[in-house]
Amino acid sequence: MKIVLFTCLGLSLIFLSCKHRGYSPPSHPLFEQLPPSVTGIHFENKVVPTPAFNVFNYRNFYNGGGVAIGDVNNDGWADIFLVSNMGDCKLYLNKGRWHFVDVTKESGLDIRKGWCTGVAMADVNGDGLPDIYVCHSGYLPGDNRKNQLFINLGVDKNGIPHFKDEAEKYGLADQGLTTDAIFFDYDGDGDLDCFMLNNSFRAIGTFANDSHLRNVRDSLGGDRLYRNDHGHFTDVSDSAGIYGSVIGFGLGVNVADLNGDMWPDIYVSNDFFEKDYLYINQRNGKFEEASDQELGHISQSSMGGDIADINNDGLMDIFTTDMLPESDYRLKTVSQFDDYKYDNAKLKNNYFHHQFMANMLQLNNGDSTFSEIGELAGVSATDWSWGALIFDFNNDGRKDIFVSNGIYRDVTNQDFLDYFSNAANMQRAMETKSFNFEQYEQKIPSVPIANYAFVNQHNLRFKNEAYPLGLAMPAFSNGAAYGDLDNDGDLDLVVNNVNGPPFIYRNMTSERLHHSFLRIKLKGKGMNTFGIGAKVTCYGGGQQFMQEEMPQRGFESSMDPTLVFGLGKLKQLDSVVVIWPGPDWEMQTLKNVKADQTLTLNQKDAKGHFIFQPPVYHPLFEPADHLIVGDITHREDQYNDFQRERLMQSMLSTEGPKIAVGDINGDGREDFFIGGARDDRGKVFIQLPDGRFTRIPEPALDKDSLYEAIGAAFADIDKDGKQDLIIASGGNEDQIGASLLRPRVYLNDGHGHFTRDENAIPPDVSVNASCVKVCDYNGDGYPDIFLGGRDVPGSYGLTPKSYLLVNDEHGHFKDETNELAPGLQNIGMVTDACWADVDGDGKPDLIVVGEWMPITIFKNMGGGRLKKWIEIPRSNGWWNCIQEADINGDGKPDFIIGNIGLNSKFKADATHPVQLYVKDFDNNGTIDPIYTLYKSDGKSYPFALRNDLLMQIPSLQKKFPHYSDYAGKTIQQIFTPEQLKGAIVRNAYDMPTSVLINKGNGKFELKPLPLRAQFSPVYAIYAGDMDGDGKVDLFLGGNMYSVKPQVGRYDASYGVFLKGDGKGNFKYLTPEQSGLFVRGEVRDVKEIDGPNGKKFLLVARNNDKVLLFEEK
Repeated sequence: MKIVLFTCLGLSLIFLSCKHRGYSPPSHPLFEQLPPSVTGIHFENKVVPTPAFNVFNYRNFYNGGGVAIGDVNNDGWADIFLVSNMGDCKLYLNKGRWHFVDVTKESGLDIRKGWCTGVAMADVNGDGLPDIYVCHSGYLPGDNRKNQLFINLGVDKNGIPHFKDEAEKYGLADQGLTTDAIFFDYDGDGDLDCFMLNNSFRAIGTFANDSHLRNVRDSLGGDRLYRNDHGHFTDVSDSAGIYGSVIGFGLGVNVADLNGDMWPDIYVSNDFFEKDYLYINQRNGKFEEASDQELGHISQSSMGGDIADINNDGLMDIFTTDMLPESDYRLKTVSQFDDYKYDNAKLKNNYFHHQFMANMLQLNNGDSTFSEIGELAGVSATDWSWGALIFDFNNDGRKDIFVSNGIYRDVTNQDFLDYFSNAANMQRAMETKSFNFEQYEQKIPSVPIANYAFVNQHNLRFKNEAYPLGLAMPAFSNGAAYGDLDNDGDLDLVVNNVNGPPFIYRNMTSERLHHSFLRIKLKGKGMNTFGIGAKVTCYGGGQQFMQEEMPQRGFESSMDPTLVFGLGKLKQLDSVVVIWPGPDWEMQTLKNVKADQTLTLNQKDAKGHFIFQPPVYHPLFEPADHLIVGDITHREDQYNDFQRERLMQSMLSTEGPKIAVGDINGDGREDFFIGGARDDRGKVFIQLPDGRFTRIPEPALDKDSLYEAIGAAFADIDKDGKQDLIIASGGNEDQIGASLLRPRVYLNDGHGHFTRDENAIPPDVSVNASCVKVCDYNGDGYPDIFLGGRDVPGSYGLTPKSYLLVNDEHGHFKDETNELAPGLQNIGMVTDACWADVDGDGKPDLIVVGEWMPITIFKNMGGGRLKKWIEIPRSNGWWNCIQEADINGDGKPDFIIGNIGLNSKFKADATHPVQLYVKDFDNNGTIDPIYTLYKSDGKSYPFALRNDLLMQIPSLQKKFPHYSDYAGKTIQQIFTPEQLKGAIVRNAYDMPTSVLINKGNGKFELKPLPLRAQFSPVYAIYAGDMDGDGKVDLFLGGNMYSVKPQVGRYDASYGVFLKGDGKGNFKYLTPEQSGLFVRGEVRDVKEIDGPNGKKFLLVARNNDKVLLFEEK
């Protein structure tokens, strides 16, 4: 959250605009917003800046306050506690029928003290009564910021609870800059410990990415872990492995069992440049921070978050919020993204993590890794977001996501920042030797934002239905909590707002939808009276519904501990299983449980015991890297495509290496070649009799190390019985015509030693290639070559040349493209191709795919002629690779085609394409490629932010002097019709990785592969029977890291094994089941025959070691 600090306008005017600016509530919403006249809750978190205390000297000034829900007087009705930052916090007792009474004064809670932030309800002293812990921060003069622990002393004769601040007695009067706290039993000793989340207000510009600070403990800004030692809390942060530095900037903390061992783990959301912390409980009083190992990338400015099982697979998933707006206007007025070069510089020495401005949904893979699928799920962009709560809105059995939104001042408004940093203004402030924040007050917009309510679509997808649900009134919302306030079996919602009344939402699910539910109250034994940390799983209808008892979650807030399970149409559950927290890990099971009731479960009734036993797998493959002798690492050079082509969104220079397999020394065993990047030599490995592979020297390849190999194939080009090597050159660095872009042919001496033949391919063939595909397509007994053109370096979007190189029957090739294959030379930005007899006439046809291209088939007409035959309609995609296989057993070749997938910002369909406008718009000799894509409002906008576009086309500065002038403009509004005239317009309609099923007679069906195949771009495909059942299975590899920070990072794939049923359908198997676990950027996969019928899979990764897997 990169905020430059400021203050607010008159709060009454803003509140009126919040209520009435263009908002008309829906009729009959599922969540009814109840006014204070009904509820009796007259509260407002009023934040008023002063010269001594404002957002310029305390950047968290507008972060808001929390909410806690719980039954503080044990009358069976959940009560509400609301935090006011600088006013009075309030406790409202629930009297039933949606009426609440303010008992703050009577209960002893009317102690105004400093700046309040988060709140936690927990039975700290184990007496069965929920206590209230209020966190303090801020920079108020004279305030010692001591947190307050209000111990619940019980109720008086009028049913009013009484509280006493005993933080000093319990050791919890922490004086740090506390955002929130969470109580849980981290060491399994039966009492509640406390994690304290702190957030320093030190100026961000004073850090300079200082890499040593993480290990330097800070008394004010550093997080702390307190162990409960018989009622007194002891700081054990150091010994437990908890970071507590000034750079933490904690805004959210959530606790859950992330690896299934029943020990609670911790996720900390950190603002600014510091990474989030993922602490895995080591079951010995210590934690190991594992974010680098388990998370591919994370939010850049993490705010709140939640942890829950979003897909009912029994695994806990992680959701964090950030500041990425959904609308084009908001995005382009309040957002900026790091430069790619700067972003990578932060990662030097692996100190910082891969962080991007977006909400993140980390899907738990169950193997100590997570796949980030926020874009696929549709939950990545919700504007300036705080609390995230995952719960079942409508009791359909699937958890939904609520996100609270809004910052009272848009302090990242780019036009304001330009004004604020203006040299004249800075000089004026220096000359007066004072800073009057009111001078700048009128310059910062104050825009209330609607909250988001994502309804689970049951397929890892979510749809924002905040408006029809009644949850979309614009405001400045922060903390939020859910609980069943009317005991009707659905979860109601309370949202705390800055400078406005809270939203009290009544959930009408039980009254209108009549979905089944089960309410569960847990009664723990010993000091953990609410069973904090218990795991409850309901089984029924072939489904499982799992929750963990952990009330503190979201942002600065605490939920009602009564668990509510939505069960959809189920009227009875097969069983309910409760695993209680340590030290004994008791377990109890209830059978045939009826729905629509409240169960009170007691730990003392549990008779069984939970024993953590990791599942045992029998994988199909196992790692065999030990069989490779010699350096097998691909080393990418440091060329940065974006420095020359700043509007590109993904590098083309990191699409290697590729593998070629063949018997190069005539011993009957398969050997392989792996291509190298610039200054990285190509490598040849021969197979030994014992199945090992050893690298052999190749002086000719070493001599050509300045070339970047992007495609390779073995073929006997001169019919001497020896496998020669053909290499396509690329890398996107050299200009067309350069010798370093020439394809190369190396002749084999029969012993696996190669000599380059300079005359094998015409010298004028120079292309930034993508692939080389060899086939004797004309039937003369000599292999011919298709050479795919990837791109015109420096002019992304222009069409490169592709080549059909025909063997002259002497091992030399002639360019016959135009003569024999009209339309092939300028087919497009080719990424891959394959030869296959598509129509069953005995002649190999050519299937070509590419970026912005439709799937195109050239029919072999005989006599060496290829004719463009079929373009699959509306199949233009960002295709990366293609593999032929008969996946349905009908004897006809089908095709598996790797695409960008569905987990990206670039979403498209037949009527909403991603487009690329290609032209030299300012006539300066440089091609300007401008991406456009559709937003949720149904309009297509340029992807580039104003700064990026103006750097490319400076002349647009006059038309768009301010960010607000550019924001919300379509490309037709940016350029005149005359300027757009003559532009190449490329379209992409189809983004899923898919199979193209050959129906015969020139008919095809394009069908997406299962959702797991869509998590990341696919660059490599292997098709074959990998489990011995005679049916074609698939292994897909991919990921792409070299993309702009605005795009993010494609890293959600760890290898995708799809088991085929022989009918063209596939089922995902986990890496534990397949044995094929692959991190990194996969660029090729090849099968190699080993000794005694053994099969190997060789996996090439960009800028990493090649992996070898052996069939078990």
